Amino acid sequence: MICNREKELRMAIKKMFFLGMLAAAFWTAFVTGCSKKAAAGGSAELSYADVELGKTYTDVKATIKLLTHRTDMLKPDYPGVSFAEYLEEFNRMYPNITVNAEGVTDYAGTALLRLQGGDWGDIMMIPTIDKKDLATYFVSFGDLDTMNKQIKFATQWEYEKEVYGVPSTGNAQGVLYNKKVFKDAGIASIPKSPDEFIATLRLIRKNTKAVPLYTNYAAGWTMGAWDAYISGSATGDADYLNNVMLHEKNPFADKGDNTHAYAVYKVLYDASAAGLIEDDYTTTDWESSKGRLNRGEIGTMVLGSWAFTQMQSAGPNPQDIGYMSFPIT
Repeated sequence: MICNREKELRMAIKKMFFLGMLAAAFWTAFVTGCSKKAAAGGSAELSYADVELGKTYTDVKATIKLLTHRTDMLKPDYPGVSFAEYLEEFNRMYPNITVNAEGVTDYAGTALLRLQGGDWGDIMMIPTIDKKDLATYFVSFGDLDTMNKQIKFATQWEYEKEVYGVPSTGNAQGVLYNKKVFKDAGIASIPKSPDEFIATLRLIRKNTKAVPLYTNYAAGWTMGAWDAYISGSATGDADYLNNVMLHEKNPFADKGDNTHAYAVYKVLYDASAAGLIEDDYTTTDWESSKGRLNRGEIGTMVLGSWAFTQMQSAGPNPQDIGYMSFPIT
């Protein structure tokens, strides 16, 4: 039996695939000789709310590309519902639509470049861009009032009352940690401030053999992942990173109160300066780090909640994986 949450997720993904196909068909049929950039900014003749799966435009033939950061869902041993399974189910209703899914490990760094260069396909997980540029690259799913009735988090990628992105999941910005490592280190409570977090890392270094904070520096995109915390508890403004920070005169200034960009990046600086990260950050390995956190060889990693299930499934100790808020409250 599929739980209601998973049913909702399947429906959302299938609708996302369909509207990507519709956009591709729209571009092919009606803007022949024009670029996708020229086609973006408009709306397809059929909106998200109008899609009736298995009945709407079943005669359409198309081949489209999906660009995704979920490389794990492309693997045959993925423990959840993989892209192959989603697409198999989708093709039962739309056998003439071919969806080619491409996984990108360095998504934060690569996706924006490919978007700007026009080499991204037809559907993608939206990278960090200014909301005013959404209409430059994407076709609207529908107006905000309508989409608010269809999906959660409709305002995340909304601009001027048009919605350009459908969420694939709800993602919190916090810190992964190994519960057993915390217990062995003598950590009695979750750190709530930068100073408390550094003190926690020192206890891990002193009392265990685990790497206190694994940066995954060599992967590249993991460094960019720190940017997301600026719009979390560090400012309390979900729009700060994409819409406010870009227009500030000195966004990296020290506010003097452990908030904003300076405070976020100083956590990483202080951990590195104190020797509380991996010994050689240039040789880190993203894939193997999942199992190392699971086995207690790593104490913490700063990543979004999307990584939680990956860490749980990477080894024999899923019960040891915890998730806490970023230590700026």
